[in-house]
Amino acid sequence: MISLDSYGWLERLLGGPRAPGYDRVLDEAGPTGIVTSVVTVYEVYRKLRPVRGEAAALTAIAALRATQLVPVDERIALEAADYSLTLGLPFSDALIYATARRFGATLHTSDPDLREAPGVVFHER
Repeated sequence: MISLDSYGWLERLLGGPRAPGYDRVLDEAGPTGIVTSVVTVYEVYRKLRPVRGEAAALTAIAALRATQLVPVDERIALEAADYSLTLGLPFSDALIYATARRFGATLHTSDPDLREAPGVVFHER
C-alpha cells in the first residue's frame, strides 16, 4: 500500500522532472493499492485550478478519486496532531502523513518537511 501527497500528484499531473519516478510508483501500486487523503484532493485542486482552469483541475481530481479516498476523522486528526508535535510537521503534512500511517502505507513525496519521517520515500527534486 502506498500514498502520494500533493507534491507527487502534481509532479505526475504537470509532467514535472520527478514525474517518471512517481509514474512508476503509481503504476506499480494500481488504484486499489493507493491511499489518498482528502487533504491531498484539496491541495491538488487548489494548485491546479489557477494554472489549468476548473475543468482540467476536476479532470485531474478524477485520477485521485480512483484511489482509496480517506476522509479526516477524529482519530486521524488526533494522530496528525501527535505527528505535528513529535516530527514538527505543518498542519496539512501531518494530516496526510497520519492518513498514510493509519493504513500502513508508504508515503511518497518531495516535500522537504516529510523527508526524514519514518515510512516516507523521498523523491529528490
